[in-house]
Amino acid sequence: MNVLIIGSGAREHAFARAIAASGRVERVFVAPGNGGTALMGGKVCNVPLKAVQLQELLAFARESGIGLTVVGPEQPLELGLVDLFRKADMKVVGPVQAAARLESSKVFSKEFMHRYGIPTAGYRVFCSKESAEAHIGSLGEERFPQVIKASGLCAGKGVIVAADRNEALLALGEIFDDRIFGSAADEVVIEEFLRGQEASVFALCDGRGYRLFLSAQDHKRIGEGDTGKNTGGMGAYAPAPVVTSEVMRKVEERIIRPTLQGMAEEGYPYTGFLYVGLMIDGGEPSVVEFNARLGDPETQVVLPLLKSDLFDALLASVEGGLDAVPFEMHPGSAATVVLASGGYPDAFETGRTITIDPAEESPDEVMIFHAGTALRDGRLVTSGGRVLSVTALGSTLQECLQKAYRAVDRIHFEGAYCRRDIGAKAL
Repeated sequence: MNVLIIGSGAREHAFARAIAASGRVERVFVAPGNGGTALMGGKVCNVPLKAVQLQELLAFARESGIGLTVVGPEQPLELGLVDLFRKADMKVVGPVQAAARLESSKVFSKEFMHRYGIPTAGYRVFCSKESAEAHIGSLGEERFPQVIKASGLCAGKGVIVAADRNEALLALGEIFDDRIFGSAADEVVIEEFLRGQEASVFALCDGRGYRLFLSAQDHKRIGEGDTGKNTGGMGAYAPAPVVTSEVMRKVEERIIRPTLQGMAEEGYPYTGFLYVGLMIDGGEPSVVEFNARLGDPETQVVLPLLKSDLFDALLASVEGGLDAVPFEMHPGSAATVVLASGGYPDAFETGRTITIDPAEESPDEVMIFHAGTALRDGRLVTSGGRVLSVTALGSTLQECLQKAYRAVDRIHFEGAYCRRDIGAKAL
C-alpha cells in the first residue's frame, strides 16, 4: 500500500521512518517533507504540496493510489482535511473537523470537559479586552498566577502565564491591542494555574476504543530550568516517571474514556491521535490541553519505542478493530534533544549550512529527525526555528541522554542552540 504523510516537521520524519519499516507499505510520500525525508531514499520521497493545500493533496492521493493518509500537523485538521478525504472514500488517520475542535478551539475544549466532568482548571471566556481586564481586576493577589490562552491555534505558543495582575493586564494589551496571536485570540480563555508536573499521554483511537503509547514529558520553555518564552518544544523523554500505573489508570478512567464517549454522543466519534496534556499534582491528573494529533517533539520518543507495526495500527484506527492489533512497546527509554536556530522562538536566520560528523552509535539507537531543514544545491541547510531533533534509545534515561548529547555535539551550524537539561526532572 502507498501512504501519504502530511507535514514538514520532525514528527513527520519520525512517521516516515516508522511507516516505511512496514513490509505492507510500498511507497511513502511526505507532503511537503523536509531535508531529512528528502535524504531517506528507498520507499520515501517528498511531494511539493503544503499541508493546507487540501484539494491538491486529495488530487495527488487519488492519482498516486494512496491507500492511507496520515495527518501530522493541526492546521489541515482544523480546515477539514479528514472530512474532505472521507467524502472521497479515501482512508485517512485523524479526527473530523468537529472533533478536532478539542485542539482548534480552547473554548470548545473547556466547555466539553465541563459537560463531561473531565478534570481541568477553572476558567472564564472573554471576547473583549474590557471584560477580561475587569475579571483580572476582581482577582485577589492570592489567585495568581493566571493562565491566559488564545482560543485558536497558535503553533503551541498561544499561552501566557501571568505571575501577577500587572503581567496579566500587560498580556491582555498585547493580545487585544497588539494582536500578537492574531485572530486566534478573538476569544480568550483565562484559567486557574495548575500546579504539579506536566506530562503527556497519547492514544490512538478508532471511534470506540483506543491504544496507548508510552507517556512522555516535553520541555516547552526556551531556557534551561524551564525559563524564558514558550516554544514548540525543546526536547522530550519517554516514559515519564510521574505517570505511574495508578496515574495512567486515572487518566484512562477520568479523561480518555469520557472524552471518547462524549465525542460519540455528540455525533463525531473520535478517530486518530488524541494527545492529552496533563498536570499531575499529588498523583491526581488534570487536563491542561488536548491536541488532535501527536505532539512534536514527543513523537520522536514515543514512536521509536513502539515495537509493533505502526502501519497496522494506523490502518485499524480507520477501519476499526484497533483492539485486535498488536501494540507492544520496547523496554527502556528514549530521549530527544532539539537543536534550534539562534534567536528562536523570536527572529532567526535560515540558510545556514548543516554538517553532521559520522555517527559512532548504531542508527537503531540514535536517530536524527529533521524539522527545519532543506536541500539547496546539494547542501543541507536550516529552514526553520527548530532544526533537528536528536533521539537516542537506551535501557535507562541517563544512557539515552548521554547518547543524544554526544550526537548533538557532532552536529554543527551557525547559531545552533539546545537546552542541556532535557530529562533533568526525571533524573
